[in-house]
Amino acid sequence: MSDTSPGIATIPPDDPQRRLTVARPNDDDNLVHLGVVGDTYTTLLSGVDTGGQYCLIDMYVPPGGGPPPHRHDFEESFTVLEGEIEATFRGTKSVVRAGETVHIPANAPHFFRNASDAPARLLCICSPAGQEKFFEEIGVPVATRITPPPKPDEAAVAKFRAKAEALAPKYKTELLKPG
Repeated sequence: MSDTSPGIATIPPDDPQRRLTVARPNDDDNLVHLGVVGDTYTTLLSGVDTGGQYCLIDMYVPPGGGPPPHRHDFEESFTVLEGEIEATFRGTKSVVRAGETVHIPANAPHFFRNASDAPARLLCICSPAGQEKFFEEIGVPVATRITPPPKPDEAAVAKFRAKAEALAPKYKTELLKPG
């Protein structure tokens, strides 16, 4: 029974069209693994799975890996599962270790890198969903969750950067100049 009194919100009925999603990143052949900026990203839950509310991305970040400075019009959180990253938020660096979470508010300039000598594994949540589509457009398919992307030459890096810059506005993202 739901209460329809003024000021009391009711929750909508169950939507039987939506399905349970179980993501198994190590052995699900239906998951796509993408090489992006030298890292490997696996979308575990897309906006299709979550009704557009968020996406969940498994990120394998080798030593020295991580995206360049950027900002975007959506919330983003990282939980470090293995290793550690150095997150830079509005110019301030923080080390985030296994078991810890960092949240980046929408529109704030930030980036992260794996400054250690061991790979890091993160779960990234973006809300609302959409960032996974950006990665699909700019990424290179790789075989597994931990397969490194091919090493690009200078021409490939320039082509990638131009493509990412051209697509960024479509995904409410701005790539920033390194500080």
